[in-house]
Amino acid sequence: MKNTKGKSGSGGIYACLQAVWLAVAVGPGLAMAADIEAGKLAAAVCVACHQADGSGMAVPGSEPWPALAGMDAGYLEKQLADFKSGARTSVSMQPFAQMLSETQKKDVAAYYASLPSVAPKAVATDDAALLQHGEKLALRGDWDRYIVNCVSCHGPGNAGIGSDFPSLAGQLPEYLQVQLQAYRDGSRSNDPLDLMGAIARRMDDRDIAAVSLWLGSQRAPEVK
Repeated sequence: MKNTKGKSGSGGIYACLQAVWLAVAVGPGLAMAADIEAGKLAAAVCVACHQADGSGMAVPGSEPWPALAGMDAGYLEKQLADFKSGARTSVSMQPFAQMLSETQKKDVAAYYASLPSVAPKAVATDDAALLQHGEKLALRGDWDRYIVNCVSCHGPGNAGIGSDFPSLAGQLPEYLQVQLQAYRDGSRSNDPLDLMGAIARRMDDRDIAAVSLWLGSQRAPEVK
């Protein structure tokens, strides 16, 4: 990793990172006292898109539905709350989020968090250079362009940390790509302190495709 001391803007993003890490360390969990069995019942409407095992689904020409199994309950609950409030938009998710009560959001999030994470799907590329570029961005970043490596926030193995930094390893590449594009163009902005937006705006299409494919090919280490 190159020494970035003195680079323009470095102090600001590191201050943001420190602030968010402090919030993760001391903030209360969002998914306390949830009822997993009740969440399973409420999640019956989720199966058509996210599948029974929570592995998600990507259909060409449609909005990709992410894998939810094994993700942090607090993160999932916050996304449901953001869909319900309009802080995050999705044609398919917002109507379902509106149907859920506060208790049901907590229960559904706890249910999906209780499921074992699924094995990553086969990578849909034979471009070794593209995957190597994705691995570099995920693990080491590109400090010449001030693209922060994913593990700085999402933790070892990109398995996720707390309710602000979700697991990326094994997530559907199609979903990751769409979300990075949304952060880049501003259509998604519910990340802490615009950390993801600031990084995505420094990435080109090849960067986004590469890191999405590589992350999607990885198996997240068990963190429970």
